[in-house]
Amino acid sequence: MSERHRRSSAGLTGWLRSIAMELGGRPAARLCRRLRLVAGRTRLLKLLTAPAVPDRAPRVLGVDEFAFRKGCTYGTVLVDVEARRVVDVLPDRTSETFAAWLTEHPGVEIICRDRATAYTKAVREAAPHALEVADRWHLLQNLAAAVEKTCHQHRDCLRKRAEQETVTEVPEPPPMLLPPVELPRTQIIERTRHRYEDIHRLLEKRWTISAISRRLNLDRKTVRRFRDTDLDELLISARERRPGGVLDPFKAYLNARFTEAQGQVSGTQLFLEIQARGYRGSRQVVRKHLAALRAGTAEPVRADIPSPRKITSWIMRPRETLTERQDERLLQVRLACPDIARACDLARAFAELVRHQRGFLLLGWIRQAEQDAPKPMKGFAGSLRQDLDAVTAGLTLPWSSGVVEGHVNRVKMLKRAMYGRASFELLRTRILTQP
Repeated sequence: MSERHRRSSAGLTGWLRSIAMELGGRPAARLCRRLRLVAGRTRLLKLLTAPAVPDRAPRVLGVDEFAFRKGCTYGTVLVDVEARRVVDVLPDRTSETFAAWLTEHPGVEIICRDRATAYTKAVREAAPHALEVADRWHLLQNLAAAVEKTCHQHRDCLRKRAEQETVTEVPEPPPMLLPPVELPRTQIIERTRHRYEDIHRLLEKRWTISAISRRLNLDRKTVRRFRDTDLDELLISARERRPGGVLDPFKAYLNARFTEAQGQVSGTQLFLEIQARGYRGSRQVVRKHLAALRAGTAEPVRADIPSPRKITSWIMRPRETLTERQDERLLQVRLACPDIARACDLARAFAELVRHQRGFLLLGWIRQAEQDAPKPMKGFAGSLRQDLDAVTAGLTLPWSSGVVEGHVNRVKMLKRAMYGRASFELLRTRILTQP
C-alpha cells in the first residue's frame, strides 16, 4: 500500500515512525542503517506528529512538574489518571498557564496534585468545582522534612547525653600537659574560614543577602547561616563533616592509653592492643593518630550520635521493620530529647493516618500538633490546615499522583536521551506519542 508523492510505502513509514518514537533522531538513524533502511535523523523526526489534545479534560486529572533544567526552568505534565496516559505537556509551571488550559478544556472533576501552591491557585480560578486531592507520598515527604529539621535543632540534647554517659562510664585519666589543640588544615576547614571572611567583609560594606549570594555564587540560606553563626561553631560543623574511618571506634581507647602513659607508648604496642579488640586497619593509621596526639592536632573523639537523617528514617519506617539495635538506639534518642520524642509520636500517628486513609482523624491530629509540638512540626500542621480539604481528600479517596510520578520519570528519560538539544515541541511530541 502506498500514497501519492511518498518516498516509502505506508507500512514502511509506520515502521520508521515507531523507530523514531522510541529512539529519537540520531539513535533511530543508526538503527535504520543497521537495518539497511534509507532514513536520516531529519526525516525520522519529521514523521513524528503530536496527537490532538481532546477538547474536554479527563474526569480525574493528575498534574505535576518536571525540570527542563533543574533549579532553573520547569514544565508541567498532565495525566489522565484513569486511563494512565499523558494528556498534554505545558511549557512552564505557572498558575496562569495551567488555568488557561483548564479553561480551554472543561470537564475535570478530580485533580491529583502535590503540595505546589501554583496549581492550587489555578484550580481555584479556572475549575473551582473540582475536588483537589493531595498526594499521600508528598505528605509523608513533607512530614519527614519536619522531623529531620526537629532532629537538627535538638542535636545538642543528644550530644550532652552522650557526653554524660561517656563521663560516667569511662574513668577520667590522670592529667597530662599536651600541646594546644589546633584544627587540622583540611580543605573544608580552610574553605569555611575564607567563606566566613568574605561574607562578613561584604556585610560590613552593607551588602544585602541577595547581593552577597550573587557575588559569591552561594545560596541565600548559606549566607544567612554564615551571618548568624559564630566561626567556631561553623568550624566544628565542618570538622564533623570529615569522613570517619576504621580507627574511629578505637580512638577513645587510644587517647586514654596515650594519656595514661604520658605519651611514652609505642604505636606497635597500641596497634596490637586494638587489633585484639577487633581493629582491622593498618599499623600506619595508628601511628599517624599518635603523631597527631603528640602534635596537638588530633580531633577530639566524637560521641556516637546518630545523624538526623538516620533518626528520621527510624521514625518514618513502620515500627515492626526496625531491628532490635535500631529500636534500642531510637529509644535512647527519645530519652535524651523530649522534643524529638514528641515529634516521633506525632509523626508515627500521622503516618498511620496516611497508610490506613483515616482522613476523618486529620483535624484532631492538627489540633494536637499545634498545641505542644516542636516548631517544625507546628509549621507542618499549619500547612495542612491551609490545605485541609485537599489533604483530607488525599487521606480518604483512593486517588493519588502515583501514575503521574511514573510519567515524570519517563519524561526525564526522554529528556536526557536527547541531551537537552531538542526543542520543547519535539519533547512534547515524544511524550504524547507514547506506545
